[in-house]
Amino acid sequence: MATVELTKDNFDQTVSENPFVLIDFWAGWCRPCLQFAPVYEKAAEANPDLVFAKVDTEAQQELAAAFQITSIPTLMIVRDQVAIFAQPGALPEAALTDLIGQARQLDMDEVRAKIAASQQEGQGQADSAGTTEA
Repeated sequence: MATVELTKDNFDQTVSENPFVLIDFWAGWCRPCLQFAPVYEKAAEANPDLVFAKVDTEAQQELAAAFQITSIPTLMIVRDQVAIFAQPGALPEAALTDLIGQARQLDMDEVRAKIAASQQEGQGQADSAGTTEA
């Protein structure tokens, strides 16, 4: 499967309809982005069951801003509508292959439970921050 061009118009649909999406935030003027592109394409060919997408940060500035992309290339992995990885920098082929393998092995029920627990903990801290003891 070739990579999918993501825009603000198809981003939500792509992420919600696919259980595993890799997203490469890039720009045409970015030399590391251009060097990473063939590595990303090769990984897409080797993993036809996954969606490999690209966001041109120049054309999709709103989308890049929404994800606070300040350095490119940035690779993001979304599983079951949860961003499980986001990191700037071009990865070598072996590192990308390893990262995909690790992401495949994640227990998403466990990930969601940890997210819920940290949100509850954060809410509890917020609730107690407004109280003082006499």
